[in-house]
Amino acid sequence: MPLSARQQTLIDDLSLIEDPQERLAAAIDRARKRPALPAEIRTEANRVAGCQSQVWLIAEGTAEKVLYSGDSDSPLVRGLVVLICDFFSDESAKRLLALDESIDPVALLGLSRNLSSTRQSGLAAVRSRLRALAQLKQS
Repeated sequence: MPLSARQQTLIDDLSLIEDPQERLAAAIDRARKRPALPAEIRTEANRVAGCQSQVWLIAEGTAEKVLYSGDSDSPLVRGLVVLICDFFSDESAKRLLALDESIDPVALLGLSRNLSSTRQSGLAAVRSRLRALAQLKQS
């Protein structure tokens, strides 16, 4: 299944920045402009297992339009988590579940090659958790 127009636009906009380190800095800067998740949402139930940093994810909306929000105690990880949430938000749960599990906006932007294998594993856990949240929205 191809990317939606919104997803492709997000990738295209960030791809205009040629240097991958500057692209990563732009993702971190985008996340800085977002409010942190409130303390009452930063619970163990919303925490993503398998991440070295603390990461929290939530899904709001309906099965037809899911909105994901994420946060982390690490600015770098927060930037990447917000990017992933933005990429998969505003889509139906069905569409997210139909997408190939290997679709990763971090890799599409060429950012994963600068990340440790531990960070890459943690981001895979984030994508897996988003799929689990989408499955709950479909139920």
